[in-house]
Amino acid sequence: MSTTNEIKTLGVSGATTYAGTKQVNRGSKRSTQTSSFDDRIDTLAPWVTTLGRLILGLVLAWFGYHELAVPKLWTGYVPFISPASQVAQILVLIHGVILSILAVGLIIGILPRTLAAIAAATMLEVVISLTMTAGLSDLVLRDVGVLGLALSVMASRHERLVLES
Repeated sequence: MSTTNEIKTLGVSGATTYAGTKQVNRGSKRSTQTSSFDDRIDTLAPWVTTLGRLILGLVLAWFGYHELAVPKLWTGYVPFISPASQVAQILVLIHGVILSILAVGLIIGILPRTLAAIAAATMLEVVISLTMTAGLSDLVLRDVGVLGLALSVMASRHERLVLES
């Protein structure tokens, strides 16, 4: 036996074992069903992450559109600045542009993990800002969910419909 990890391919569904590991016999019928289910899940995984990316893009597009269309409705969420000030309105417009750019990039599939990381940072800023201005609320929990979706898209490696070199 050599010191490097030796790989043995078994005759059952192309399973692979490594030297020093135990092999468990689960019976042919059960292992075939489990293997078939696992194969289907593995086939769907890239599409599920793609769906998550598209949903994240649509949610960010929705938020961005509303911030750009009627910024005065959102100025109350800008911390430390009077909602009636022009500065608050400009900050909401800038935030709306950022969300819209992220949304387009995610929907098209340009650097999805990078854009999802930026979206996660943006959503973290939103969660902190909302918590500071309004305390814990249903809005904060909704945005925590969007933050979680952004983190899951950021962590995914296998996607479909992505434009990158």
